[in-house]
Amino acid sequence: MRDWISLMKEIIKRRRLIWDLSKADFRKRFVGSYFGMVWMFVQPLVTVLIYFFIFQLGFKSAPPIPGIPYVLWLVPGIVPWFFYSESLNCITGCLQEYSYLVKKVVFQVEVLPVIKLVSCLLVHAFFVLIMLVLALCYGKMPMLTWIQVLYYTFAASMLALAIGYLTSSIQVFFKDMAQIVSICLQFGMWLTPIMYSEEMFADYPWVISLLKINPFYYIAAGYRSSILTGDWFWERPRMTLYFWAVTAVLGFVGMKTFKRLRPHFSDVL
Repeated sequence: MRDWISLMKEIIKRRRLIWDLSKADFRKRFVGSYFGMVWMFVQPLVTVLIYFFIFQLGFKSAPPIPGIPYVLWLVPGIVPWFFYSESLNCITGCLQEYSYLVKKVVFQVEVLPVIKLVSCLLVHAFFVLIMLVLALCYGKMPMLTWIQVLYYTFAASMLALAIGYLTSSIQVFFKDMAQIVSICLQFGMWLTPIMYSEEMFADYPWVISLLKINPFYYIAAGYRSSILTGDWFWERPRMTLYFWAVTAVLGFVGMKTFKRLRPHFSDVL
């Protein structure tokens, strides 16, 4: 806990530097690209279209929520996943990418994962806007719970940071960590009810319980309930407590590992 409090103080102290480096990181993604920021949207939109054609038009799946089109149900689940997976991938490799900063004695390397997270948040903001516009286009009236997306975005950010501090510190010494994270995220997407509803396993309650062990289930379900059904997060107290307990444990392990390995980063890089 003290390590995270120290990190929060460092973030506040160096907020201007973090913001400037995050904007530079965001712009760097599109340097030399003819279409620039257009590529930021191409892959996610193509992914959504593929799942729409397969599940809605191909398998003719019934909407998980009656009266809600499949694509409108899909987007609030997949948008936070795009953010979470991109954040975790970027954070995992951030120490190698910014090795020149890691080698500076005066630079606090703990803020590097935060810089990557903020850069990914800038991208995520565009997709949240698209998600809300899509809901309006389908005739969904705005609800007060839409503001709750900020809470679930914060939850996804904390989960990505908690795991990212562990994976980024290991990545310095074990280069295969980035590939392991990528493979785990591919499995994780299917282990989370994003393209399908957990209700399809209604005859197997143990499968539903198993799916809910995944902490990202809380975030995907939270986005959907905020946009589509108007439920508040405190209406799921057990899931909320479980999510933050798991995130706290992961954060403790991740930060302790990062702190222990930090003195050796510059030697290896």
